Amino acid sequence: MKKITNYIITGILLISTSCKKDFLDRYPQNSISPDLFFKSESDLALYVNGLLSLPGTDEYLGDQSSDNLATTGNVEIKSMMTGNPSSQTISGGWDWGRLRNINYFLDNYGKADVVQEVKDHYAGLARYYRAAFYYGMVSRFSDVPWYGNTLTPGDSSLFKPCDPRALVVDNIMADLVFATQHIREKVPSGTPNLWAAKMLYARIALYEGTFRKYHPELNLQNTATRFLDSAKAQSLAIMNSGKFSVYAGTQADPNQDYSALFSSQDLLRNQEVILACPYDYSKDPRSNSNINGYLFGDYEQSPTRDLVQTYLMKDGTRFTDIPGYDKFLFTKEFENRDPRLKQTLVFPGYKRASDATPYIQRLNKNFTGYHQVKGYANSTDNVIAGSIDFPVYRYAEALLTYAEAMAEEEKLSQADLDKTVNLLRNRVGMPILKMADANANPDPIEAARFKDVTGPMKGVILEIRRERRVEFALEGYRYDDLMRWHAGKTLEKIPEGMYFPGLGKYDMTGDGVEDIILIDKSKDIPVEGAKEKNSLGIPLVYYKAGSFGEDVTVYLKNGTAGGSIVTETRARDFKEPKYYYRPIPYTQVALNPNLKQIFDWQ
Repeated sequence: MKKITNYIITGILLISTSCKKDFLDRYPQNSISPDLFFKSESDLALYVNGLLSLPGTDEYLGDQSSDNLATTGNVEIKSMMTGNPSSQTISGGWDWGRLRNINYFLDNYGKADVVQEVKDHYAGLARYYRAAFYYGMVSRFSDVPWYGNTLTPGDSSLFKPCDPRALVVDNIMADLVFATQHIREKVPSGTPNLWAAKMLYARIALYEGTFRKYHPELNLQNTATRFLDSAKAQSLAIMNSGKFSVYAGTQADPNQDYSALFSSQDLLRNQEVILACPYDYSKDPRSNSNINGYLFGDYEQSPTRDLVQTYLMKDGTRFTDIPGYDKFLFTKEFENRDPRLKQTLVFPGYKRASDATPYIQRLNKNFTGYHQVKGYANSTDNVIAGSIDFPVYRYAEALLTYAEAMAEEEKLSQADLDKTVNLLRNRVGMPILKMADANANPDPIEAARFKDVTGPMKGVILEIRRERRVEFALEGYRYDDLMRWHAGKTLEKIPEGMYFPGLGKYDMTGDGVEDIILIDKSKDIPVEGAKEKNSLGIPLVYYKAGSFGEDVTVYLKNGTAGGSIVTETRARDFKEPKYYYRPIPYTQVALNPNLKQIFDWQ
């Protein structure tokens, strides 16, 4: 599940300008007297707004744990697959402070002298936050203690064992039922309303339903349908509300409308956005969405060639069906593809606002050569770059949730595809997904990736998964999707980058003119003024190329004989089912011996 509790972004009453909280930082719950504070609706609103916790633009860095990105960062799952993890080395995530603040409100909100509808609305918001918190815990640890009330330091429940996943998730579902029955539709901008609650409900239900279906180690497969039914019901309610639609600009431009969702300074009025995290750098410099320095291929992360190859051709056929596709150069890879590819990654001919000429891909050790444009603010104005809103929930998610849940239950029809997946394809001018064609000819590459998918809906399930990967690429969804689909082994594949057939000169901007040159490690890069120039009179950019570990800048799979860029070589081992979960930190088990590790964690 794409978690909504990852980030707490500072401020509270300036909710119209950013996703913020500071009330509980200034007045922690243990200093608030319930007899003095919980009196009025304004008291309830102040406290609950202090719980506001939304994902921001950091989510554009969230795919580093997945097969969408190569990373030089210290990413937990990568360290696990290449090391010897234990409860002493994997020690994060066991933090209950947020839950204590939520439960404190739920224990005391009833004291307010307000009508029941007011109480229920704010209690619904608190339970929404509790559901989000607990699902983050369940998706990490599976079995965890359920605490429905505030605990005091001497409470014996502090030493209780973990409750079973099934019990905890049932309590999460109860929280979400209450939230979706009582949260108001009209709320302050940038805060969760009824439809946000329904979207979270659908997201969690889809996660749990598919996780149970594809994870036999839980012995919960016979309960999966109940959650898939809930995912369908909540997403369909959003679809039938008539309040949301797939965004298209006034001129309906398939080459820009998708990317506009990730470069807008005002998503609060966008018809596709169910909930947005707004930023306004001009009003509050602490509210800064600018992550340009992390995105453009120069710091820590870079998109993988596997992601590039997942996008279909413009005519709807599979890129990977083209003979020799695995040896296409960068410029050819972007020809006649799903328009979302160029709206997600930097493409040949892309211009940055600061440059007069097209950008030439910068190559570097341990990076793929591909650069991310989704989430990148292409502006030289710091106020604009720092004021790009983030779409927390998009209508697109409701559509794909419904389609996936229907397909997993083998109830999907072409009419269902036409009102879900095909609306997203229509936005970018792609041919529609035809269920009969997909099921008659499943993609062999996707089938190898997801070996657990079987049955009459196999082909269309694989295509819905492709659609989800493409539509939500680099928004932080992919790792959780791979986990719930029982596809952890996918992460054993070491990320690769652009293909070069060997040493020589290459066009990187798509104009047919060479821009870079790869030379042997034994040669020296000429000084400025002595570098060879292309036909436009511009000096070539030089790189030494060779095998991984050599004193070169570009690592190629076959060294000077060419191949895809290699980002690393250390073998990865995803241990199943162990690595679908995390250990309870060793120090916590020492404090409470009733906590037991699962799936061979020590």
